[in-house]
Amino acid sequence: MKVYHKLSEFTALSHAVVTSGTFDGVHIGHQKILKSLNEIAAKKGGESVVLTFWPHPRMVVSRDSQQLKLITTIEEKIALIEKLGVQHLLVVPFTREFSELSAEKYVQEILINTIGTKTLVIGYDHRFGKNREGGFDYLEKNSNRFGISLEEIPRQEIEDLTISSTKVRNALTDGNVDLASNLLGRNYEFTGIVAKGRQLGRQLGFPTANVQVKENYKLIPANGVYAVRANVREVVYNGIMNIGNRPTVEGVGRTQEVHIFDFNSDIYGELITVEIVSFIRNEVKFSSITELKNQIEVDSSSAKALLP
Repeated sequence: MKVYHKLSEFTALSHAVVTSGTFDGVHIGHQKILKSLNEIAAKKGGESVVLTFWPHPRMVVSRDSQQLKLITTIEEKIALIEKLGVQHLLVVPFTREFSELSAEKYVQEILINTIGTKTLVIGYDHRFGKNREGGFDYLEKNSNRFGISLEEIPRQEIEDLTISSTKVRNALTDGNVDLASNLLGRNYEFTGIVAKGRQLGRQLGFPTANVQVKENYKLIPANGVYAVRANVREVVYNGIMNIGNRPTVEGVGRTQEVHIFDFNSDIYGELITVEIVSFIRNEVKFSSITELKNQIEVDSSSAKALLP
């Protein structure tokens, strides 16, 4: 898959089959759309193109931009779309200036002149251009003038996409990782740098990697203890993770701490990817360190039973 981060990097294709959207999560609904995109491109002898935007438009134009949490970072989204066999991915820098582009200019300058769109795969409720003035009806009315044929995504599929995106976020916020996994078609992951903490886990006999995620918009699931897999140096290990405020040891701030089974290497400063497999229990405050240590042993046994 060829990835372009600027409009100027893209050379118009002879027959581009295009769909566009934010594709946050690249969940099972998105996967279905992108599979259809590839099939239509193959049938028409064209090339599949996904047009997406970064930053997420809501980060630029919405009042709630600071509260927005996303399922995927831009790097994760690119990797997931590539796995689906898309040929071209154009990541358009989304700015306030871009948001002021009229529907007419968006079609003429972006879809036609830049990409070479001949077929557009689009939903009935897709809106674009300044004040969301453009849509399926606008394109249908002007399709002959633009020289673009339309492939409509059925209404039910579009509604499923919206429901799925919302459901994924809500499921993770509630700690319902099983539902999130079903909607994503994979387990939820996040990547961060291993930072030095107070090393209390080591004193308890359960050393942990304190994972700091640099993207403050990346959604971190609900507080609790989870069975996880940790990818370190391209090797996958089983483990448990606590997300929360560590009330028993008077922790300060919310952290993500992973205890990796049968692992003793120093990985401070290194990247780690955590795949969340199953929820084990809520985070609670214990009456003593001994009680906490005993519970960690129980949690570890539970996680080992859940992880193959």
